[in-house]
Amino acid sequence: MDKAKQDELKQWVGRAAADHVLKSVPEGAVVGVGTGSTVNCFIDALAPHRARYRGAVSSSLATTHRLKQHGFHVIDANDIASLPIYVDGADEIDAHGNMIKGGGGALTREKIVAAMSETFLCIADESKRVPVLGGFPLPVEVVPMALEAVSRKLIALGGTPVLRVKGDGTPLVTDNGLHILDVKGLRIDAPLALERQLNDVPGVLTVGVFALQRASLAMFATAQGVETVAYPTA
Repeated sequence: MDKAKQDELKQWVGRAAADHVLKSVPEGAVVGVGTGSTVNCFIDALAPHRARYRGAVSSSLATTHRLKQHGFHVIDANDIASLPIYVDGADEIDAHGNMIKGGGGALTREKIVAAMSETFLCIADESKRVPVLGGFPLPVEVVPMALEAVSRKLIALGGTPVLRVKGDGTPLVTDNGLHILDVKGLRIDAPLALERQLNDVPGVLTVGVFALQRASLAMFATAQGVETVAYPTA
């Protein structure tokens, strides 16, 4: 898919997500907002209606900046007990709403906001739908002193961990001051079990498998329009 067409699909699904929020989320509520280029299209589409909502809880510094540019009031997650909806993208999503997320480096804060939300609306173009997770390298956010120990664990599971670096070759530092290992070569047949297993590895802050906080609703941009899929809650 060429970039121009993909950008167009992102705009379609961003507008559809904004329409869904306007129809389903009551006036005066606080909205959870994710990170990434597709989410940016959602922010742009919702911006003309920002006065309808009390504000937004953001999943990254980049999203906070964009929300503020559009005049949204950004609210600290500590000041909110729960959210009616969280809108975010995915790097991969399977037929059950399990996802790989973290390509943009915001997986920890994304998972925190997702856990606060009654509905997780995933927005993506149709290329992100997969039968089995793992084609996209799995991001794992790691305390720097544990990089080697965590890497050995990931290798034992059959993966190939690669430290994420910036354009200048230095390690990427997340909003939380940590590093990311991108794990290639994993076929994730049991997302929930893998998420729980990696959560228990000392030094891992967050793994980019979103099975405990999987999507409850998804909107996929296709050449024929936007398709909406609801996933069972159990």
